Amino acid sequence: MRSDDPLDLRLAARLAELRTAHGWSLDDLALRADVSRSTLSRLERAEISPTAALLGRLCRAYGRTMSQLLAEVEENGSGLVRAAEQPVWTDPASGFVRRSVSPPLAGLRGELVEGTLPVGASVDYDGPSVPGLEQHLWLLSGRLDLTVQERTHHLAAGDCLRFRLWGRTAFHSPGPDPARYVLALVLP
Repeated sequence: MRSDDPLDLRLAARLAELRTAHGWSLDDLALRADVSRSTLSRLERAEISPTAALLGRLCRAYGRTMSQLLAEVEENGSGLVRAAEQPVWTDPASGFVRRSVSPPLAGLRGELVEGTLPVGASVDYDGPSVPGLEQHLWLLSGRLDLTVQERTHHLAAGDCLRFRLWGRTAFHSPGPDPARYVLALVLP
């Protein structure tokens, strides 16, 4: 069944455009992203909504951040984005909520993202979308177990962790409250 969500429809179309622009077949992309051909086909037809992990794999294959990909399908091109207009995306698998705080402008090297991970939820990324991507995670509330390259950091409200992405990362909200954080991303 095709999604009626306008963001899902624009995202599906953009993913199909990217694959075509790279000259890749569904099989080529499946190998590069380690995602099944049938999943990619259903995604490009907006029959399924992507999870954070799936988007992470596709972004890695295309060499762009998730924020860059989502900015390409957002409708706002101004240097200002009001709080009520900031795009919000929810991972259907984990319940993770991602708010794009920064205005979606191409060519800028930094951006801010707000994340909220429900109690008990986890999101794992096989690798960075852009190797060497610098991130600053500032935990606003709750607790967060963040694994970066095999090392787990146990963060409490107010803690800030700066790191570069080269390998696997995993986010886990142990509770008792959801983990809410601001993530600053800086392209290498």
